[in-house]
Amino acid sequence: MTTATPDRVVRRSSGTAAVRSAGAAGRASSGRTPVLQRPLASYHLLLTSSLLLLGLGLMMVFSASSVRSYASTGSVLSIGIKQGTFIAVGLPLMFAASRLPVRVYRAAAYPLLLVTFALLIAVLLPGVGNEVKGATSWIPLPLGFNLQPSELAKPALALWGADLLVRKRKLLRVQRHVLVPLLPVSGLVLLLVLLQPDFGTTVALASIVVALLWVAGIPLQLFGLLCVGVASAGGLLALSSPHRVERLLSFRDPFADAGDTGYQAVQGFYALSSGGLFGLGPGASREKWAGGLPEAHTDYVFAIIGEEFGLLGTLSVVALFAVLIYTGVRIAQRSVDPFVRLVSFAVAAWFACQAVINMGAVVGLLPITGIPLPMVSFGGSAMLPTLVSVGMLLSFARAEPGAAAALRARRGLRSRLRGEEVPTPRQRTAERARPAARPVARTAPRRPRGPGAPRRPAGRT
Repeated sequence: MTTATPDRVVRRSSGTAAVRSAGAAGRASSGRTPVLQRPLASYHLLLTSSLLLLGLGLMMVFSASSVRSYASTGSVLSIGIKQGTFIAVGLPLMFAASRLPVRVYRAAAYPLLLVTFALLIAVLLPGVGNEVKGATSWIPLPLGFNLQPSELAKPALALWGADLLVRKRKLLRVQRHVLVPLLPVSGLVLLLVLLQPDFGTTVALASIVVALLWVAGIPLQLFGLLCVGVASAGGLLALSSPHRVERLLSFRDPFADAGDTGYQAVQGFYALSSGGLFGLGPGASREKWAGGLPEAHTDYVFAIIGEEFGLLGTLSVVALFAVLIYTGVRIAQRSVDPFVRLVSFAVAAWFACQAVINMGAVVGLLPITGIPLPMVSFGGSAMLPTLVSVGMLLSFARAEPGAAAALRARRGLRSRLRGEEVPTPRQRTAERARPAARPVARTAPRRPRGPGAPRRPAGRT
């Protein structure tokens, strides 16, 4: 008779837990578990919505920029190929970011913020920044590319603010520890962006700070006062510039000056109205031609989507962004790591704010701020930080409860290349749940008995 040793008991209990987790993963993948309750639901929702937005955006940039591209370079594909290059560089970065652990993002928070500060200061220096349409927001790079430091400030502020609040989580009961140094440092970043000036990006950065404070558990009264203060400051800044005042006045009635200040808004309305329910068809936009939308492939690409694919196309884009934002909030709610919870909610707020501002301006509900539509509008400076942030959310989704076991249960690439047969989830669950055979204790060989058998030496027991 054999007894189970303590280490054998530990192995048996851990094996039982592994069987249970594998069984849950098998039931999830076999279809008996609802879709949103499966371990990899967040991962698949985020990846699918992001890839669909990227594909749609690339197609629309090719279509919307064809006339302008031919007029400037003699080829209808030059701007679209440039956008494809940004995506080709950003997708490997997104994949690499989805494989990084949480500790890497926490370690990169402070260095990334320092680099962002240096670039935001450098873009304001004479001879360094490149002024386009009254805003000095770009640093020229070789081969005709430009770097926009304010886009890098979005993930930097989200990572640094989340790491700061997690380090001070034992002191957050005191209000001054919640606000300091988060608000002073964030205010400095917002001020540097406003000096460019870039009002739309400033609003997106402010949404990140507001999301961090909300998740950190700031009291509602203080949170309301901060929101009122931010809104008042934004209104004063909007009224301080004649250019912004003109945009606000044209927002009230763009048809009052349809040939000047309201020209872009009016052309966007024409594009949406001519699209109807099903649109004019891919590539059949009229507003992308000369005399139409001036920024058809950047700020107003959503209007070209409405013109070529109609109301159904615009609603599809809204649905994809809704899935993307819902998934970010879902990852934040399902995570047990406070850093992951803060960063996920901040990135979701950033995507939501930027998408609402862009689409709201196109349909006439918000003033025009010149902010791009994430993953759809043309631009590498906005595309690369956005894809890296999506990869970061994918990394967080891979760490959700049950996701790691579900990923290990998948059929590997090496097995596919070898052509090995992989059991179905039900077979794998049944195999793991089958009780293991008990080990047979080894006994000494029996000695032969009889008159001719050798006797045991005396003195041995």
